[in-house]
Amino acid sequence: MRKAILATPLLIIMVFLIAWPMARAAENQPGQSAGQPAALFKIPFEFRAAGKKIPAGEYWFGFNQAGKLILRQTATGKELELQVLEKLSPLEQPPTEPRLIFDEVGDFAPSYTEYFTVYVLSEIWLSGEEGFLIHVTKGTHKEKIITGTSVK
Repeated sequence: MRKAILATPLLIIMVFLIAWPMARAAENQPGQSAGQPAALFKIPFEFRAAGKKIPAGEYWFGFNQAGKLILRQTATGKELELQVLEKLSPLEQPPTEPRLIFDEVGDFAPSYTEYFTVYVLSEIWLSGEEGFLIHVTKGTHKEKIITGTSVK
């Protein structure tokens, strides 16, 4: 009887010592908040988002633990919070895969002798049902669409 009384607190302490580090690691793990969609994209060109130049590469788009929309460069883990201007309504025929919509605009180099293309991230669709407007280009532009893969 006495061994059972001593074993119960020891068992509780052992479970706590094992579970506590696992819970802390999960808490500190960057990722999406529960139930939110996320997607991976391979972007083959430099682009602008949130006022910054972003290099070509693979990016994860989703929500952080605070519920903010972010992009994360998969190679480095660097994150950039994106300000949502407006939540977009789903399309009549929503696509099955996630997609990014870039505004393709022309710009002159500082010397005004070279014309080059700039891609500005304007919309993020993590699923066919949820879209986010993050930039509005008022001037003449074309749209370029990159499709991605949903992740959990």
